[in-house]
Amino acid sequence: MWIRTNDLVEVISGEDRGVRGKVLRVDRKSGRLVVEGVNRVYKHIRRTQRNPQGGRLSKEMPIAACNVLLVCEKCGKATRLGARYLEDGSKERYCKSCGASNGPIAPPRARYAKKA
Repeated sequence: MWIRTNDLVEVISGEDRGVRGKVLRVDRKSGRLVVEGVNRVYKHIRRTQRNPQGGRLSKEMPIAACNVLLVCEKCGKATRLGARYLEDGSKERYCKSCGASNGPIAPPRARYAKKA
């Protein structure tokens, strides 16, 4: 999964289809992420001394990472991501539709550097 915190993503399936939002949290173990303004639910809060009024709290819940696409910063479209090695041997994410870079994945390694 190449989606990170603070990436702009678009939901492609489910109730919130077509909504764009910022990724707040990523859980790589379960393959889910929390997107700002997506999959909101109400949590009912009991009256306590700390919260004397009680009520309903609206919060975002995790969605599956396969239900979102990264929005490319250059072309502005929701697109799939690819990975490629650069000349110095570092690995980066790139937009499959326009080919623009979307940030590094791994530091340079001599094994993957292009021979000059």
